[in-house]
Amino acid sequence: MTPEPGADVRMVMSKWGATPHWELDAIYLGSDEHGQWIGAPAGTLNARPGAQFVSEVDSVSLVPPGDGELVTHIATFHRPGIWCRVYVDITTPAWWDGDLLRAVDLDLDVIRGDTGRVWVDDEDEFADHRVSLGYPDDVVAAALASCSRVHAAVTAEAPPYDGTAEAWLTRLGSLPRR
Repeated sequence: MTPEPGADVRMVMSKWGATPHWELDAIYLGSDEHGQWIGAPAGTLNARPGAQFVSEVDSVSLVPPGDGELVTHIATFHRPGIWCRVYVDITTPAWWDGDLLRAVDLDLDVIRGDTGRVWVDDEDEFADHRVSLGYPDDVVAAALASCSRVHAAVTAEAPPYDGTAEAWLTRLGSLPRR
């Protein structure tokens, strides 16, 4: 069940095999033709085993519909003021578990830095985890294909990487700070 706009939610990422990864508290903002939007205001604690940081700027994450895909992504768009504007995690399709949004992070990331440069990160981690975590061959192929599609879309500034997130960042900024 999808939360109501304005509801508190928690984003919970794991690695393959259910190893805990990044988690954060957020706010469900709503949905559009691109998927579901979740906001994390500046000051949000992001934590994983052995690491944590506090968000310096507002951000919104887009969770596209899985549409039966084996691998998809979660795209996070940041206000200016940090080293990147877009950070896309290649993941399994996300699913709701009550007020928890869960997904499995598959290492590969597509990033648009604050200068506009676009690159793929953590290919070495993906190669290592492909073996050490035993990614199935179909997951590997789907992750690489998803990464390629996302990289092309981010580079071309195709929707939703064309400024679509600005309206959602504005919506997040208009909410009372908690």
